Amino acid sequence: MTTHGAPAESEFGKGPRRNKFAGPRASETARGKAARRRDSLRNRVGEERQRRPTSSQPTESRSYSCTGPDVSDDVLAAVRRIQLRASRVVNDVLAGHYHSTFRGVGMEFDEVRVYTPGDDVRSIDWNVTARTGVPHIKRYVEERELTVQLLVDVSASAGFGSVRRTRGEIAAELCALLALAAIANDDKVGLVLFAAGIERQVPPKKGRRNVLRVIREVLLHRTHRGATNIAAAVAHAARAQLRHATFFLVSDFLVDGAEWDALTVALRVAKRRHDVVAITLEDPRERELPVAGLALLRDLETGAARLVDMSSRRVREAFAAQAAERRERRLRAFARLGIDEVVIDIGGDWVDPLVRFFMTRERRARREGGG
Repeated sequence: MTTHGAPAESEFGKGPRRNKFAGPRASETARGKAARRRDSLRNRVGEERQRRPTSSQPTESRSYSCTGPDVSDDVLAAVRRIQLRASRVVNDVLAGHYHSTFRGVGMEFDEVRVYTPGDDVRSIDWNVTARTGVPHIKRYVEERELTVQLLVDVSASAGFGSVRRTRGEIAAELCALLALAAIANDDKVGLVLFAAGIERQVPPKKGRRNVLRVIREVLLHRTHRGATNIAAAVAHAARAQLRHATFFLVSDFLVDGAEWDALTVALRVAKRRHDVVAITLEDPRERELPVAGLALLRDLETGAARLVDMSSRRVREAFAAQAAERRERRLRAFARLGIDEVVIDIGGDWVDPLVRFFMTRERRARREGGG
């Protein structure tokens, strides 16, 4: 027991108890200690970052900038130019079409509110109604957020172009347009570059910074000679993307025989969970040969070369017949699978085919929804 006026003993020993609210001096001391702890933490984080090993291999989680020592001014200007051109198309032409075409995959609960005449009686929440004695309904809204995956063929044939631009350059502009349309609706955008295997991946994210990365990766990526395995890329993307997504598969689809069989299987599996849209990039010189003399034609992926007499009408007709047969096989395969295809001639306007596709899908969605 303590006597009046004597200091009380602490439960941890003798001596005066200290009041932690003992005036401004104690408060300043506490703030000083907190500041020192924050400074110490910042120093430790900085030292840890400096000690962290760097890797020459790209990873999906590393921070990304569109600028850097490996990006020239010309490349940066090209990326910005593509972004601006695609932004104008999205704002002026595709406004509203994307949102109406690609909807959420479900409904999510929004609120419970009092029933008003005209509400669907099937939405009545009987538990709340019984508890309050007043009819209430559950209100749901469309789950808007989607994930868009851009699967882009960057094999050696992407560097081919008999007109003003190559197939790879058109692919970069297409990806920019689709990515900007997606982020304008607050959707995530990811990228898978493939050739014989998976070349590069960008995980699905939101924001214009991610769009710049997508443009740069497609525009600058170079693949060495080798076969293209579209089926493996589709199968990989379908396994990696667990939730429903929209896949835009961008390629020339110049595959034959067994390759089509494997691709059909992969697309059928992917369609069970995802919405798949094929975008075919065609070059006019892959449909017909010009009237010319002897020319050495080389396969960019296999390296095989063949001397062809393009002045021969028989040779030109045989080439055109083979191209038409490949096209028909592709159209039949996509039709059987129920996959929409957008065919783009890289020598012409590529915006109109996309706009027509969005409008067709929009009309179909209204019919299916009874609107």
